[in-house]
Amino acid sequence: MFWKFDLHTTSHIDQLLDREDVTLRELMEEDDVLQECKAQNRRLLLFLSQDHCMQELVSLITTEPPADLEERSRFKFPNIACELLTSDVSIINDKLGGDESLLEMLYHFLEQDPPLNPLLASFFSKTIGNLIARKTEQVITFLKKKEGFIGLVLKHIDASAMMDLLLRLISCVEPAPLRQEVLHWLNEEKLVQRLSELIHTGKDEERQSNASQTLCDIIRLSRDQANQMQENVEADPLLAVLESQESVAGLLKNLFEGERSEASIVNGTQVLLTLLETRRSGAAFDGELTVHILIVIQPCVPLCGTVVGLKIRSCVLVSKQHLVMTLVDLLFLFHLQKSAILTTVGVLEQPLGNARLHVARLVAALLQTNAPSICQELCNLATMDLLLDLFFKYSWNNFLHFQVELCVAAILNHPSSEERPSRTIDPQTSIHNALVAHLFQKCRLVQRILDAWEENDRIQVEGGTRRGNMGHLTRIANMVVQNLEKGPVQAQITDLIKELPEDCRGRWESFVDETLRETNRRNTVELVSTHNMHSSSEDDDMESPFPNDLSLQQAFSDYQIQQMTANFVDQFGFNDEEFNEHDDNINALLANHHIIFPKLKRVFCTQANAAAFEACCKERIRQFDDAEEEEDIWEEKEINYATQAKSRTR
Repeated sequence: MFWKFDLHTTSHIDQLLDREDVTLRELMEEDDVLQECKAQNRRLLLFLSQDHCMQELVSLITTEPPADLEERSRFKFPNIACELLTSDVSIINDKLGGDESLLEMLYHFLEQDPPLNPLLASFFSKTIGNLIARKTEQVITFLKKKEGFIGLVLKHIDASAMMDLLLRLISCVEPAPLRQEVLHWLNEEKLVQRLSELIHTGKDEERQSNASQTLCDIIRLSRDQANQMQENVEADPLLAVLESQESVAGLLKNLFEGERSEASIVNGTQVLLTLLETRRSGAAFDGELTVHILIVIQPCVPLCGTVVGLKIRSCVLVSKQHLVMTLVDLLFLFHLQKSAILTTVGVLEQPLGNARLHVARLVAALLQTNAPSICQELCNLATMDLLLDLFFKYSWNNFLHFQVELCVAAILNHPSSEERPSRTIDPQTSIHNALVAHLFQKCRLVQRILDAWEENDRIQVEGGTRRGNMGHLTRIANMVVQNLEKGPVQAQITDLIKELPEDCRGRWESFVDETLRETNRRNTVELVSTHNMHSSSEDDDMESPFPNDLSLQQAFSDYQIQQMTANFVDQFGFNDEEFNEHDDNINALLANHHIIFPKLKRVFCTQANAAAFEACCKERIRQFDDAEEEEDIWEEKEINYATQAKSRTR
C-alpha cells in the first residue's frame, strides 16, 4: 500500500538555512522558494525580512540588470524578488511598508530618466500596488509628502505600469473616508487636467494613448463605485472635473485646434465617448455634457440644453474663434494626410483612417443622446449626408458601416410625441422630425439604397465580388421597411416615401416586394439548410445502399423520432417476460425485421428501394451465437497467448 512508503520530502531550503553563510541568491535559486514563502515557512520569512535581504530584494526590482547577462536569465532574480515582495505575507508587508528607507529606494526608481525598463516598471508598480492595498495609511502618507510624485508618474506614463499605479490609487484604497481623502489629493494635484494635456501635446503616441485610457478608466471606475455606494456619500471630485464644462470644452478645443494629429483626435474622442456612455443603472446620461459638446461644435449661437426629466440648463456663449475645425471638416479633409495602402481587395488610394472612424463613432453617440440641439446642428452640418458618402465609398470598412447603421437607427427609432408622457409636441420632436426629413430628402437614403443594390447586382453579373457593405445595407433597408409598417415615425416616413418621384417609388416597391424579400429569405433559410452539407468522415466516398434522396432521409428521421416514445416496447409486441422465457426470440425478431419495422418498410415504396433496404438489413443484422456457454469473467484461469485468435461469430 502506498501509505507504507514515506513520500514526504524535506525542502532543501531548510538545509540551506542551517548554514550560517547562506546568501539570498542561493535561496532564490531554489525552485520552491516562493512556495515555501507563501506556506509561511517561519525560518525563511525571518531570513527574508532582515534589513540586508529586504534591501537586496528592492534593489533587484529597481535596478537594471547587467547587459552582458544571458537574456533568458537576465530578469530571473528581479522576477523572483517581485514575487517574494508581493507574496502577501504579513511580515514582509510590515517590513516593506514600515521602513521608510525601503520606500525611498522604491521611490527612487521613478526619479530615473525616461524611458523606464517596462519589465522593471511592472515589478515596481506591482510592489507599490500591493502596499497600497495592504499598508494603505503608511504608503499614502509617504507619497503625499513627495511633492513631485504625480509629475514623476506622468513623466513615465508611456509605460502602462504607471497607468496601473494611478488606477490602484483610485480604486484600491480603503476605507471610504481615506479613499475620499486620496481623491481630493489627486484632484488638488490637477491629475485630470494634466492627463488631458498629455493627450494633445508631444508626438509620443504611447503617452497619448495611455493618458486617454487612464481618463476613460477613471470615468468608469468612479461611476461604478458611485452606483455601489449610498446616496449620501460625497461625490467623486475627479469624476466631477471630467464631467464639467471646462474639461469637455478643453478636450474639444484640442481636437479642433493645434496640430490635429490622428493620435490626438482618436484619443480625445475616446474620452468623449466614455463620457457619453450610458450609466450602468440604465438611465440615460445627463444631458449637460451633450450641451457642452455642442457649444464647441457651434459656439457662435447661445444654446439652452434640455433633456427629458432634467431641468433646463443655463445658456452658455463661447466665442467663435474656439471653433477651428468642425466635425464635417474632420470627416472630409483628414484623409489628405493619409497615403495609399495595399489591402486584400486592392490598393486604397485614400484610406478612411482611425481618426475619421472615431469621429463617426462620436456622431453616432451624439445622435443616441436624442438632444434636440444636437439633431439641429447635425442637420445644419449635413453630417449624415457625408457619413453616407463614406459608407458607399469605403465598401469594405465594416467598422464604419456599423457606425452609420447606428446613426440611421438612432434617427428612425426616436420616440414620437405620442409615446411621450406629455402629448404636446415639444421642440425636441419637431427638430427630430426635421432630421428624419433630412435623411430621406437631403441625404436621399432610398435612392442610395436602390442605386447601390443595382450596382452590386451588375458587378456580380459581370463576375465580380459582392460588396462588403451589402449586409449592413440590407439591415438599413429592413429598418426603413419596419418603420414604414410600425414605428415611432411611421406616418412621416410614409409621407416622405410618397413624395419620391414616381419611377423611384416604383423601384422601391419592387425592391421591397421582390429583391429584399428574397434576400431576407436566403439569409434566414439557406443558412440552416442541410442539402449542401457533407460529412467529414472517412466513409464519404463509400456508396450507400440507400438512394440519395432527401425525402427518404427526412422520412427515416421522422420515423425514428416517432418511435422514440415511452411505449416503444408495446408497439412492437414484446416485453421483458419474452426475453426471459426464450432467448431465441431475439433471433426470430431480428430475422423478421419487416414485422418489427412495418412503417419503415413503407417508406421505401418502390421495389428497388425495398430490395436495397432488405440487403442493408441482412448485412447489418447478424444472428447471436448462443452455442458457447457464458464465461465467468471472475474465474481464475490459466492465460494462454495464442498466435491466432479464435474466430467467433456474433
